[in-house]
Amino acid sequence: MSNPFDLANMGGMGGMLGGLAQQMEQMKAEAAAQEVEGSAGGGLVRVVATGALEVVAVHIDPKVAADTEMLEDLLVVAINDALQRAQGQMAQSMQGMLGGLGLPPGMF
Repeated sequence: MSNPFDLANMGGMGGMLGGLAQQMEQMKAEAAAQEVEGSAGGGLVRVVATGALEVVAVHIDPKVAADTEMLEDLLVVAINDALQRAQGQMAQSMQGMLGGLGLPPGMF
């Protein structure tokens, strides 16, 4: 008896899913190379993150360096802003790639 989850035995569907998986891996690699910037306090704190949701740089204006409590708050806001932008960028890429599959809205 054949394995019902074996993509090789699913005819054309297996080939489509295999190609889709390959496209997803390529998209992840491209996203990891892209950078987005989030900011807080009118640019007093800026955070750069990749599409892989990794923070790669933090820029702090010396004006807020002395106020630790405010700096902590601004860092949280800037990091969340950068990560939301990175996720939005990935969602847009996914929507473009999967748009032709007829999936219900909001799946990606």
